[in-house]
Amino acid sequence: MAEVPYISNTVNLQKYLQLDQRGAVILEYVWIDASGGTRSKCKTVKEKPTSVKDLAEWNFDGSSTGQAPGDNSDVYLRPVAMYPDPFRLGDNLLVLCETWMSDGKPNAYNFRHDAAVHMEKNASEEFWFGLEQEYTLLDAFGWPYGWPKNGFPAPQGPYYCGNGTGKVFCRDIVEAHYKACLFAGLEISGTNAEVMPAQWEYQIGPCTGINLGDHMWMSRFILHRVAEEFGAKVTFNPKPIPGDWNGAGLHSNVSTKLMREDGGMKHIEKAMESLAKRHKEHMKVYGEGNEARMTGAHETASYDKFTWGIANRAASVRVNRACADEGKGYFEDRRPASNADPYQITGMIVETLCGKIDGIDVLSKTEKAGVVQQEMVVGVTKP
Repeated sequence: MAEVPYISNTVNLQKYLQLDQRGAVILEYVWIDASGGTRSKCKTVKEKPTSVKDLAEWNFDGSSTGQAPGDNSDVYLRPVAMYPDPFRLGDNLLVLCETWMSDGKPNAYNFRHDAAVHMEKNASEEFWFGLEQEYTLLDAFGWPYGWPKNGFPAPQGPYYCGNGTGKVFCRDIVEAHYKACLFAGLEISGTNAEVMPAQWEYQIGPCTGINLGDHMWMSRFILHRVAEEFGAKVTFNPKPIPGDWNGAGLHSNVSTKLMREDGGMKHIEKAMESLAKRHKEHMKVYGEGNEARMTGAHETASYDKFTWGIANRAASVRVNRACADEGKGYFEDRRPASNADPYQITGMIVETLCGKIDGIDVLSKTEKAGVVQQEMVVGVTKP
């Protein structure tokens, strides 16, 4: 029997959302799990928090999310940011959290902690980030939404920034997500249909420092929640459909104060030298399955070789022509896959451009997380 898609009954839900909460406030704690997805759980408090400092630490069963072994399963949630809840409205809040272990150390999948250390130490550089999140919407059967059930749509060409039936799919989801992010106070700066049909993009930023990762993760959570109500699935797979179809990336725009000032181009060129030296290390934290996307075709560079150029979308890093003409501005790292962790991306870039910090290593953190996952899979636990 074919799978029957489940769509939330939002019409019936409305009468319950309008009920008086009698002064109570619902907090939905959101965190990142071991697979690069988001999880959440809710709690009731008697008063609306006025700052993150008012939010209590909480915990969850890490053995059920791939973040801790069964014999030491408690993982603690430490709030780091809060946003107005676009689903429940009122005084209710979405709470973004870091994950910590009982020994006082960050969880193996807490990539925010290390990135935040880099951001704080190098705050004088005044890093600005803007990420372009591409994603694909799938139907209940895992096929791109709107595509023929047993075939493919017409070749790419009319879909990018397209309008009209047959050119775009699921605009209702995109619009709902856009408005929900704005309500939540996220720095979402735009959206557009992408080259492959059923593929879309939205942009978060510019944001300073760690805020970029916070806003991006919360926007991903909201996107999944919105898609629930339309019976669609969201995938950040960097190459969801093999063949002559564009993949999905997380192009990362970066600048420092010196890059944005007159003469900034020389600082951008210096950054290119630094990025080239650590290309292989960057690729290890720039997302899973990126090799299938970065083939040198479909507006991508080679996975194995670092290149950069002016207005070149086939380079690893592109410098906008207007920036080159003005001699200042920003650069766009086109290598990250759509499923990459924004904390790892921005943390790695700052580490590469500004130097390592004792005890903090973005790549090492990523590799250790992989070891933890392997140990849990085979049932190995360590004290």
